[in-house]
Amino acid sequence: MNEAQITPEILNEAINELETINDWLRFSASQFSQAGLFFGHGTDNAWDEAVSLILPSLHLPIDMPRDVISSKLITSEKQQLAALIEARINHRTPVPYLTNQAWFASLPFYVDERVLVPRSPFAELINNRFSTWLEDGKPTNRILDMCTGSGCIAIALAKAFPSAQVDAVDISYEALEVADFNIHEHMESDRVFPIQSDVFSGVPGQKYDLIIANPPYVDAEDMADLPDEFHHEPELGLASGDDGLDVTRTILAEAAEHLTDNGLLFVEVGNSMVHMEAIYPNMPFTWLEFENGGIGVFVLTKEELVAHI
Repeated sequence: MNEAQITPEILNEAINELETINDWLRFSASQFSQAGLFFGHGTDNAWDEAVSLILPSLHLPIDMPRDVISSKLITSEKQQLAALIEARINHRTPVPYLTNQAWFASLPFYVDERVLVPRSPFAELINNRFSTWLEDGKPTNRILDMCTGSGCIAIALAKAFPSAQVDAVDISYEALEVADFNIHEHMESDRVFPIQSDVFSGVPGQKYDLIIANPPYVDAEDMADLPDEFHHEPELGLASGDDGLDVTRTILAEAAEHLTDNGLLFVEVGNSMVHMEAIYPNMPFTWLEFENGGIGVFVLTKEELVAHI
């Protein structure tokens, strides 16, 4: 058995000897550290990873009273936790796929392996209602969320801009099933509309005040080096050609005709931002900085796109 895995013997011993929620939190955190897991789907350390797995799996809130963690678990609960810990360590399954829950912009969302786990810095922009960029009273009546995945960005946008209609487009029918579920769970089906679309193909002639695009942007080199956890995510949502910018090229080429006169385009390209200046040396990208971490998001106006594409 590989040292990075957990054995049935250790799990059975845990079921027999560990009694409280706190016991299982401590045990799972220790095992996660020992196994050398990669933390990149909502946490960055073994303890927070344990909390995000154990508590939701017991239908308990992350911020529950501290005295509750001394509560004893029944055998079936311990068996359930042991199975989840085994899946996290031996199969490198990200916690949000085990709990079917991820948080984005302070909102909970259902996720499974049909969609990426939400982690975009767009959450900070949405929570701030794109301050600086929209402070001049620019209208936000129509918004497009490009490559919506779970629908988390589209739904968060609808919450932030309660008078706006949001089109949530994705090439994947499976992803749109998840998005549609989340849209109904958040009671936004009257303003957020899931649309199957290969970039702009599904919204011909439509114009938007705000286009938010979080396309696949992982280049071939980074795809080859991704930790095992990321291989549970749909490759369609990650890979985008040798330089990671195949979809972004199409977005830049076609976005202007889908923006209103004062419209804005925000695009996340992550680490592939290193390729952008070489491909578009004259494009006046404004690269955004985030207080909560994150890189590779630029903004362009319609006027800038028209002038340089």
